[in-house]
Amino acid sequence: MYLSRIASPDDVKVLDRCELPLLCSEIREAIIASSAAVGGHVGPNLGSIELTVALHRVFNSPHDKIIFDVSHQTYAHKALTGRARAYLDPAHYNEVSGFSNPTESEHDLFAMGHTSTSIGLALGMACARDLAHDTYDVVAIIGDGSLSCGLAFEGLDNAADYTGGLIIIVNDNEQSIAENHGGLYRNLAELRASRGTAPNNLFRALGLDYRYVGEGNDVLALVDAFEKLRGCDHPVMVHVHTRKGMGFAPAERDPEGWHHVGPFDRETGQKLSSRTASAGPDYAELTAAALISRMQDDENVIAITAATPYIMGFTPQRRAQAGRQFVDVGIAEEHAVTFAAALARAGAKPVLGIYGTFLQRAYDQLWHDVCLNGTPATILVFGASVFGTTDQTHLGYFDISMLGNMPGLRYLAPTGPEEYLAMLAWSLDQRDCPVAIRVPVALPYPAAALPTDAAFDAPAYQTVRTGSRIAILALGDFFVLGEQLAAAIEQRAGIVPTLVNPRFVTELDKPYLTELARTHDLIITLEDGVLEGGWGEKIARYLSPLGTHVRCHGVHIGFPDRYVPQELLAESGMTVDAMAEDALRLLGTIE
Repeated sequence: MYLSRIASPDDVKVLDRCELPLLCSEIREAIIASSAAVGGHVGPNLGSIELTVALHRVFNSPHDKIIFDVSHQTYAHKALTGRARAYLDPAHYNEVSGFSNPTESEHDLFAMGHTSTSIGLALGMACARDLAHDTYDVVAIIGDGSLSCGLAFEGLDNAADYTGGLIIIVNDNEQSIAENHGGLYRNLAELRASRGTAPNNLFRALGLDYRYVGEGNDVLALVDAFEKLRGCDHPVMVHVHTRKGMGFAPAERDPEGWHHVGPFDRETGQKLSSRTASAGPDYAELTAAALISRMQDDENVIAITAATPYIMGFTPQRRAQAGRQFVDVGIAEEHAVTFAAALARAGAKPVLGIYGTFLQRAYDQLWHDVCLNGTPATILVFGASVFGTTDQTHLGYFDISMLGNMPGLRYLAPTGPEEYLAMLAWSLDQRDCPVAIRVPVALPYPAAALPTDAAFDAPAYQTVRTGSRIAILALGDFFVLGEQLAAAIEQRAGIVPTLVNPRFVTELDKPYLTELARTHDLIITLEDGVLEGGWGEKIARYLSPLGTHVRCHGVHIGFPDRYVPQELLAESGMTVDAMAEDALRLLGTIE
């Protein structure tokens, strides 16, 4: 075993050259075994093993600075920098995060999980090095899919004007999460076909020195290429052709499906279902079915994704079925939002499906292009929940505080699938304002039969059950939590709370709230998001002059990493028992 003896990159440097391929094989087996048990980014990591081993063979991390883009290809890097047991020992499989994390190691320079940052970060570090009259190498690694983001272009453009040493490695595996889209990928294909000799060369056109390595999964070829770049005194672009999912047949055959997966059988490649009998509906499937149906009747309906078509249920087959009514802009969230704004202004009916954690990258475009212009685009916000992705790099529950104060935006929060589909249909038919819909996570259905109301032309809260003294306003997918809290209060004190489905995030139903304050002693708000700057605080601000007690419940602001959702809620006082006791204490029924 080689990997078990690797405590730092220094141990890679003392191996014989002939042993490097064997080390790569061991890392590949370790990543497959650990990912089979706990899931992970299988395809990106398997394809970049040789690249990573070569980097640590040639450069001297952490003295030399190695910066990974997105960092969902850092498993081999972690294994070579003192964290091998996280991939070798099942007892330690969950010991490290799936992304670069400075709290784990001095070899991880930044916490990162969003794309196209590595060039800008590397350029900043190189400039700081020069100011300090230091001499270390700075290396940025960026995937070909990440080049579609404007931030990558900005970094490349600025790097071409830089006069110091900088190494930029493009890990070209011909694949983003799904297939690549955009004109630059035709040029990458030309360069691959010509082994870097095509006269049409985007990188040289920018003024960058350019090298090509076609054997990107040959560790010795990479070592030889990198050895020539040590101590370089100018920006160099190294174009490396790798294979996503290398060494694991299922991932090589289906790189999109194996970009990130849950646990699987390593022998057969069979993915193990993570859904349980109590899980809620599949909103990706619901979304795709609804949009495909609308597309067939209305050629103005167009679905847009920023490289994550699967969150909307658009499989390769459905993408083909939709034809030009489905557009993947690549990893370019800013462009996706502006593109949708223009489509809407020109009379089309755009629907952008995007993760909440990535939508924040397009804040300015939302504010300026969509809201300022009042363009009636529809934005479906996925994964916006404490029950979404739990890595600190991908937290998605800041959306309410972010979108809640966008002028003119109507942000809707359905409680379940029927309400979600009604909101989506209404949004496609209206032309008055931009609409965002907070797609629920797969939580259980509400127990109550909610009123059927497909009109969302003005903020209108729904009374699901009329009670007394206490009113519980439970937003979106936390309506079920509201039901549980109401039942607990009734069981403890015999008080039947009024239960409300607010539906609207950005706008208040002020007449309803005024009447609620007149008839109740305590109003409780529940939201699946950040408490500070959230929806509940809007309710409290409006009701405070009326002298009504308002208790807001949400998650406290911060960057928790790989948290357990129920534990995070408990830390914020959002267990049913804690909230019921708090409510009754505020009401004065208990000490």
